[in-house]
Amino acid sequence: MSINSQKHSFELATRITMLGRNTDEQCGFVNPPLYRGSTVVHKTVEDIEQRRGRFFYGTAGSPTIASLEDAWTQLTGAHGTVLSPSGLGSVALALMTTTKSGDHILIPDSIYGPSRSFCDNFLRKYGVDTEYYAPLIGADIEKLVKKNTSTIFMESPGSQTMEIQDIPALVSVAKKYGLKTILDNTWATPIFFDAHENGIDISVEAGTKYLSGHSDLLIGLASANRETWPELRATYDAMAMLPGAEDCLLALRGLRTMHLRIKETERKALELALWLQKRPEVEKVLHPAINDCPGHNIWKRDFKGSSGVFSVVLNANFKRTGFTKMLDDMSIFKLGYSWGGYESLVVPIQPQRDRSVTAWPYKGFAFRLQIGLEDLDDLKTDLKYGFARLHE
Repeated sequence: MSINSQKHSFELATRITMLGRNTDEQCGFVNPPLYRGSTVVHKTVEDIEQRRGRFFYGTAGSPTIASLEDAWTQLTGAHGTVLSPSGLGSVALALMTTTKSGDHILIPDSIYGPSRSFCDNFLRKYGVDTEYYAPLIGADIEKLVKKNTSTIFMESPGSQTMEIQDIPALVSVAKKYGLKTILDNTWATPIFFDAHENGIDISVEAGTKYLSGHSDLLIGLASANRETWPELRATYDAMAMLPGAEDCLLALRGLRTMHLRIKETERKALELALWLQKRPEVEKVLHPAINDCPGHNIWKRDFKGSSGVFSVVLNANFKRTGFTKMLDDMSIFKLGYSWGGYESLVVPIQPQRDRSVTAWPYKGFAFRLQIGLEDLDDLKTDLKYGFARLHE
């Protein structure tokens, strides 16, 4: 039996080292080569007229880009994958695949801010009506389904407020009414949540984050099941919204260590979250693996692990001057968006500004942490000094 035919039986860590590469086609080299270009030369008139070959022009991709697409398809158990220059690009691509003018879509109130803006502004301009729902609604979402509903979008957990959605319940309602489902799976990645196995039609990932792992590229991935794949691919082909081959090569490099990095950040983040729970300055730690986080029981049922992003709510008695002093002068935690890189980050959050259906129940200042690969004791010390400034 060949290695290729055995891949499906190997454990995840082993498969990740093998996906998206073939040394027989790479002159024996371990990693795939970089193919850059626009023009593809065809051998005959018939070949060029019939657009024969996988890569008839640069907008159809290249062997380098295909290596990442194929690797992600195998990792997610999808029927096919297309790439975008950013995670938001893949969210947009997925929504444009499942909607048309006159449609009604259901979006969680906890959705990533730029995704919300895309729905409220771009999709609205083309006659798509967005209705927001409470992220913990579960099977009761059936009450919101209309005759023109086409899509249920999910993001689990919410990227700031960390609610875990009951994806199987939402998928069940979608299937009952023939609706498409889209999941932003960036927090968990396919390592900790199997979107397509749980019935999701299109799974979106900001590869900018854990796939990249080094905060040096922007890339998005959208994978689809067999039924939805032709529509997704057709939307992608109509827009030619593909990333550069260099970024795909960097993403493939990140893929090889993603499993190790996300497991390490899982360990450190959970320990730090439990430590923060005991701090007198903290009112609430929102981490899906902690018992009192909204949707924790669903996380425990459906997920294989937790990643390195969670939020912290402070007691309401602190002033803004102390809060800004705390965050401005951190030594290790730097102010910056995104997550999944090797460096730890902090960003202030104000969920109440974007919510339209559910109320943010806390009055104190809040921030989101991305836990990197630094020493855990150093991270604790940085936060201790930060809390001291908070009291000032």
